[in-house]
Amino acid sequence: MSVGLLLITHNRVGEELLNTATTTFAHCPMNAATLGIGERCDPDALAREARERLLSVDSGEGVLVLTDIYGSTPSNIANRLLDEGNVIVIAGLSLPMLIRVMNYCRLSLPELAQKAASAGAEGIVLSTAETRMP
Repeated sequence: MSVGLLLITHNRVGEELLNTATTTFAHCPMNAATLGIGERCDPDALAREARERLLSVDSGEGVLVLTDIYGSTPSNIANRLLDEGNVIVIAGLSLPMLIRVMNYCRLSLPELAQKAASAGAEGIVLSTAETRMP
């Protein structure tokens, strides 16, 4: 068994990131689901849907929930899942973060959350003409 993964994002951002990461691995190495939040939505209905998706990916090891922008509607819905039990939410979803999570999918939920957070931070690189690699 492994930790489940739920991406809650604006529109289809999570779906596209998951599809991209999955093609890198040729398959998705963990139970994963996405929930896209549109411009017009019912947060209570989406919170219920998020809970259903959370339960569908939880094999007993907990669920890592990744969301795009802290404080946004997707993030607020994700944070409502914290009361569901063994759940950790991280905002700032990026492709480097998602790929690292998939690379380390056998870690415990707290360890996996640390890997995700470090990948998010390390995935930001400022390049200038002076600092570019030859």
